[in-house]
Amino acid sequence: MLNTTTICCLVESKTPSYLVRELPPLGIHDVHVRTLAGAISIGAELPQWLEQDMTETSYDYPLETGYESYGEVLAVGDAVQIVKPGDRVVSFYGHQDQAIVPVSKVIPVPAYVSPREALLLILSCDAAKGVRKHTLTPDTSVLVSGMGTIGLLTVHYLRHYINVRQIDIIEPLTSRAELARQLGARVVTPDSSMYDAAIECSGRQAAFAELQSAVRPHGAICVLSDGNREALTLTPVFHAKELRIIASSDGWDYRKHADWLFSDDRHATLPALFEHETSFSELASCFASLMETPDLPIKVFVDYEQTS
Repeated sequence: MLNTTTICCLVESKTPSYLVRELPPLGIHDVHVRTLAGAISIGAELPQWLEQDMTETSYDYPLETGYESYGEVLAVGDAVQIVKPGDRVVSFYGHQDQAIVPVSKVIPVPAYVSPREALLLILSCDAAKGVRKHTLTPDTSVLVSGMGTIGLLTVHYLRHYINVRQIDIIEPLTSRAELARQLGARVVTPDSSMYDAAIECSGRQAAFAELQSAVRPHGAICVLSDGNREALTLTPVFHAKELRIIASSDGWDYRKHADWLFSDDRHATLPALFEHETSFSELASCFASLMETPDLPIKVFVDYEQTS
C-alpha cells in the first residue's frame, strides 16, 4: 500500500492545486481508507476559497477544505472492531485519495447504499440535530429558509422522521424550490405570526428577518446556517414577540443517524442534490471554475475512480 496521500487544497490565495504528503503510521485505533468518492460542500467551502468566510480571521496556506469522504477500508488497527478491510465507510478527512483516520471518525455504510446517498449522511445528521432541538409533532407548522443542501435535508428529516404535515419554505430559485416540493414542502410568501417554529438554512439576513416576522409569539428559530456569508441580526419583532434563537452545529450522533437513514429503503428517499460531477484528477480545475461562476450547483460529486 502507498504510504503517501495526494491532497487537493488551496496552495495559496484562490489557487487550488495538489500536494503529496506522507501518511502517518497506522495506530491501534486507526483506519486506513482508500477514497472512492467525495463531495464539495458549496456553502461551506466556496467562502473559504474566495477568502470571504466571515468566521475566518486569517487564512493560512496551504488550506485544506472538505469533510465528506466515502471509501473502502484497506487496513485497521489492532483495537478496531466496528469495520474490517473491504468495508465501505464515510469519514471526515476532505479532498485526498487516502487517509489514516481515527476509528471515532468512521461511519460504516451498508453495501446497498450508493456513494451519493452515503455522502449525504454528514449534513443530514447536522440538519437532524437542529430539527431535534425543536419540540415538534406532526401537527407543528414549520417554516424553513434556504433550499441548499442543509435546507433540503432539513425538509427531508422533518417529513421522514417526524412526519410534519405543514412544511413551508422560502426559496427564490425555482429549481431548488421544486426539489423541496418533491420532498413534501410548499413554497410560500409567509404570513405574519403564522408558524410554530422556523429553521434558518439560507445564511442570508433577509430570510432570517422573514422568519422572525412569520413565527408566532414565544416561538423559536433554529439557526442551522454557518453564519459565514452575512451577519444574522435580530429585528425589532424578535423582541416584541419574545422569540427564542436556538443554535446548532455538527451532528447529534453520526452512527446512530446512519442506522436510521440507511435502514430499509429510507436512503432511497434522499433528494438528488449532486448537480455536477468531476473526477479527483480534475478537482483543482473544478474548484477554479466554481470560483468564477454565479450559477452554482447544490453539491458536486467527486469520483476518485474516474480517470481523466
